[in-house]
Parts: sequence; C-alpha cells; structure tokens
Amino acid sequence: MGLVQWLKSQFLCQLIICYGFLVSGLLINLLQICTLPLWPINKQLARKINCKLGYSLTSQSVAILEWWSGTEVTLYTDPESCRHYGKENAIVILNHNFEIDFLCGWSFCDRFGLLGSSKCLAKKELSYMPIIGWMWYFLEMVFIKRKWEEDETCFVQSLQNLRDYPEKFWFLIQCEGTRFTAEKHRISMEVAEKKGLPKLKHHILPRTKGFWVAVQKLRGTVAAVYCCTLNFRNGETPTLRGVISGTTYHPDIYIRRIPLGSVPEDETECSAWLHKLYQEKDKFQEDYIQTGRFPGPIVTAPRSPWTLINWLVWTSLLLYTLCLVLFQVVTSGSILTTLATVFLCFAVSFGVRRMIGETEIRKSDDIITPVCQHHIN
Repeated sequence: MGLVQWLKSQFLCQLIICYGFLVSGLLINLLQICTLPLWPINKQLARKINCKLGYSLTSQSVAILEWWSGTEVTLYTDPESCRHYGKENAIVILNHNFEIDFLCGWSFCDRFGLLGSSKCLAKKELSYMPIIGWMWYFLEMVFIKRKWEEDETCFVQSLQNLRDYPEKFWFLIQCEGTRFTAEKHRISMEVAEKKGLPKLKHHILPRTKGFWVAVQKLRGTVAAVYCCTLNFRNGETPTLRGVISGTTYHPDIYIRRIPLGSVPEDETECSAWLHKLYQEKDKFQEDYIQTGRFPGPIVTAPRSPWTLINWLVWTSLLLYTLCLVLFQVVTSGSILTTLATVFLCFAVSFGVRRMIGETEIRKSDDIITPVCQHHIN
C-alpha cells in the first residue's frame, strides 16, 4: 500500500471529508432558506440560484468519487445519442442495485452539465432530512409516500411544476421502486408468475403507473427516455464507506436514448412497453455477466475540474475556520471549555464513524409491502 492510499484509509482523513460535507451542507441549506422571500418575486431566479447551490453540494460527492477514490464511470452509448445529452430534458430509468448508484448518476449528470438541476422520484421521508433532503426540497424533487391514493395529486402537481423549469434537467425514475435484494426479487417473481409476466433474473418488476403518469405529464417538455443499466466489473460490491476510504471501483453504464414519441400514450400499452424494456435490460445484465461489457462503443466524457475546485475550496475554508476555533479554545485557559470541546469532537467523531459504517438500507426497507405489490402492474 502506497503512502497516498494509506492516508486515504485513515479515519482522520475520512472525518475531515465528512466534516466538510456536513458543515458545508448545512450552510448551503441555510442559503437555500434565504431564497424563500425571492420565490414570490422572481421564481425563476430563485430556481437558478438553488440549482447553483445544489451543484455546490452534490459536486463535492462527485469529487470524492472521481478524484479521491479514483472511480471512473465508463459510458457505453451510441455516439449519435450522446450529442443530445445535456441539451434536452429527459426521463432517466436506472436499475437500483448498488449502494453508490446515486453517485454514479451524479457523475453522469456532471459530465453533461446537468448536476444540480436534475430531479428524481424519492420517498417523502427524505425531504425531512437535513442537508440532502432539504437541498432536494428546494430543488423541487418529486416526493411520494409510495401509496398511490395519497400520492396522485401531489405527484401530478410536482410534474406540472417542472414544465416551466428554467434549466435543462433529467428526471430519474427507478421503476423497481426499491433497491434490489434477493428477498425482494423472490417476492417480485412470485407476483410475475401470478400475473403471467416473464420472469427477470437481475431486476424487480417495474411499477408502471408512476412511469406512465410521468410520461403523460411531461410530454412536450421531455424529449426522450434514457434507459440506463449500471454494473460493476469483476463482481465488485461498492459501498459509500469504500469510496470515502479511497477504494477505486469500476462502474460501467449502458445508456439507450429512446425518443419519447416511441412510448405509447395508452396506459395499458405503456405498461406492456415498460415490461418489455425491463426484459431487454435484464438481457443486457446477463450478457454483461457473461462478457464483462455492454454492447456498443465506449464514449469518453471528460470529468469537470470544477467539482475538485469546489470541494477543495469548501474543505480549506472550513478546516481553516475549525483550526481558528480550536486555537481560541486552547488559548482561552478555560479547562471547562477545553473539556467540552474535546467531548464534542469525540462525539462528532463517533457519530461520523457510525454514519460511515451504517450506509446500508434499513431492514424495514427490505420488504415489499402489500401496497407496493398492489401497484406493480
């Protein structure tokens, strides 16, 4: 192990990374709150400001992935389709198999200039979480409770709000609705058998209702569907902890651009179209396992230096401020203040260590509820 890799594996370095992200995230949240008075005056300006603030936070994660861990996403796609990326609004379908697939998605967005403005379909509970959840709230993510009877009105209204969005965006829908596990897959294939649908080896059955509504409400705003399939070479099982520790992973992503006009407008036909698409995605995954690559040529999209610059600026400023505070505490001569500061630092270190180690989805999320099963069409 080289010196650089050894340093990356040290908890102090990981603590500094988490400290910078957490504190800068809270400051960015505060700045986003300050944009609230601007919304009724100039909504579009407020949206653009929040996009820049969102970029300032998410690009730190991209910098950690690309520059710290050295993970480079390899893009398989048609060069002709690649000319459209970043120049049009799109609905993105991505499999949800890995702990860091969101980081790979952000890296993809950054390569084509859409990091900070793109949207996703997320659980309502996430909107209450400081930093990422609050940032997403101001970026107008589409939040749902995963109960269609309660979600329909809010879902449709959130999609309508995107029709006049001032920046180009990609709207991510993970149609499987949950992260892939063996147990979820088993339950999903039981549903497929009951419904007479072809079984999938590497995916959970897609939930078609939300996809159909999104397509219908965003017609005229969105130009295409990007069907994305993500995998990692050599059977790698990437983790967020591994990225923060400097582990290099090798993700491959296959992207097919499908003009939105090719997606049927009728709900039943759209449902059948999506199921067929997932059968094709399943075959791509199977071929990848057999050959170690996706079909089509590899397209090189250079990483942006701005993610690294933004990350280094935030980390330097916050570390400098922290050092000044600690120096003032040490030189104050107050034993009580010093002990309180040491205790606080220890508590934060313990919390960060727990946070790094507890990045897996909760056990309660590993169950497909009857409500979720009901909406698999």
